[in-house]
Amino acid sequence: MIKPMSLTKIKDRIPNLYEAVIVASKRARKLNDDNKLEFNTLLSNVSPGHDDEFEDRENPEQLKLSLEFEKREKPHMKALNELVYEGIEFRYKSDKDK
Repeated sequence: MIKPMSLTKIKDRIPNLYEAVIVASKRARKLNDDNKLEFNTLLSNVSPGHDDEFEDRENPEQLKLSLEFEKREKPHMKALNELVYEGIEFRYKSDKDK
């Protein structure tokens, strides 16, 4: 389900919308990478359920795990909510950081 967010809420936190998009997208990418790592770690602990590699069969444990991750809040929405309501801290790179 798509939940629209008012641009004025975003602009209240960060006056420059382009900066807000960059900050939110970087945070969403980090959240997505963390989710992938967690999913793959949990998936590696799931038993295959059958020995035949060539036949497609449903694995109930794998299906349950996939559905659990599917129900989670999407990374881009979580990042926007963090930006607007929790306040993601960000800074500009200086010449020292390069």
